[in-house]
Amino acid sequence: MAVLSSGQVQELVVERAASRGLVGNIYVGRVVRVLPGMQSAFIEVGLERAAFLHVADIRGEARSEPRNGGRPIEKIIAEGQPILVQVLKDPIGSKGARLTTQISVAGRLLVHLPNDPHIGISQRIEDEAGRAALRDKLKELLPADEKGGFILRTLAEGASEEELKADIAYLRALWHDIQAAAGGTPPKMVHQDLSLAQRVLRDMVTKDTATVRVDSRENYQSLVAFAGAYMPQLIGRLEHYTGERPLFDLYNVEQEIEKALARRVDLKSGGTLIIDQTEAMTTIDVNTGGFVGQRNFDDTVFKTNLEAAQAIARQLRLRNLGGIVVVDFIDMESEEHRAAVLEEFRRALARDRTRMTVSGFTALGLVEMTRKRTRESLSHVLCEPCPVCDGRGEVRTARTVCYQILREILREARAYHAKEFRVLASQKVCDLFFEEESGALAMLSDFIGKPVSLQVETRYPQEQFDIVLM
Repeated sequence: MAVLSSGQVQELVVERAASRGLVGNIYVGRVVRVLPGMQSAFIEVGLERAAFLHVADIRGEARSEPRNGGRPIEKIIAEGQPILVQVLKDPIGSKGARLTTQISVAGRLLVHLPNDPHIGISQRIEDEAGRAALRDKLKELLPADEKGGFILRTLAEGASEEELKADIAYLRALWHDIQAAAGGTPPKMVHQDLSLAQRVLRDMVTKDTATVRVDSRENYQSLVAFAGAYMPQLIGRLEHYTGERPLFDLYNVEQEIEKALARRVDLKSGGTLIIDQTEAMTTIDVNTGGFVGQRNFDDTVFKTNLEAAQAIARQLRLRNLGGIVVVDFIDMESEEHRAAVLEEFRRALARDRTRMTVSGFTALGLVEMTRKRTRESLSHVLCEPCPVCDGRGEVRTARTVCYQILREILREARAYHAKEFRVLASQKVCDLFFEEESGALAMLSDFIGKPVSLQVETRYPQEQFDIVLM
């Protein structure tokens, strides 16, 4: 799925049928281990790895530490106990899924909180009078015996009473079905969130959305049926694309995916961004590159940083980068310029639907921010660690491998009594032994008193070698 605005790709979401996201899924799990020292527990829900539940995510226990007044987790749940949980975060890297017992079921206009009698409103609805009117309207629509709560989503701002009633009825029926399925032996899944295409209609189509184009007839028909049942006002925006060119090619989405996997991002002015994603954080470095400006150096730096602020906000959405993000803008002497760049950065980030926090410039001139991470980044979905460098992004030079081979031959010669040593290595390593390092190989052969021969293995990557004792 690609979101386009002003002819430019703003957001990408990739979901494979074989590895659908788990966020929003509800399971009846079984507690397999309680860790009092971490105030958390591991829950078996039927996934590859046990999922993680922190005491702060247990309903009614928001104050996570016992010293702050909350109960310790060992007093709340016990090993072997069945428990109804929902996935907050997908498994990322080596970490299991993160869970909560505060169940919520999302509709188009509302989020139902079956166990919490709270009426909330999206923070994106900023008009205080409008917020109060929406809250009053919802309270009037709810029956007097309603035990659960609801959160009004941003799309509810202009909704009619009929639309709100329909969403309430849908969510209550869905929760009834979930409760009915929750019986039986854990672990088991009792509710799976909507497919990617259905979530697009539910969560991402707003009054500003002109068209939703779908190139699959089967998917299109499925979406028409889904919209007809739950959001009939959107049917007119659905369009089945039947053109000759692939849909993603027509709008240059394939090119944007390639760019979003690259480490370097070129700015229109000639500047560049260098984006490095690590286990701990993502770092983004801004460079002037080929942009020399027209007036002075300060002006050049300022304009580059302003453009970079817009580009970084877009790259965060495109690549779905989450967790800690550190941005190294080009150093600016003017406090006024720093404030303007930070303001532009915050304005660009405001378009993002994902929750985030942005700090000001640190003493080292860096901008620190966090972006909520609920699923894998684009590169982790589409790529895997390089089998040659094992994800390091670099390999040892041929000369380094040559010296490694010489040390290994010396170790083997002292440990075993072989008549001859044969080195199996890549073309480049063998070429170096035949030429510049031939003297070093001859000296080693004389020192150990045994012949050393070379054999090229064309399938070997540069770092791989074997030493065969003859």
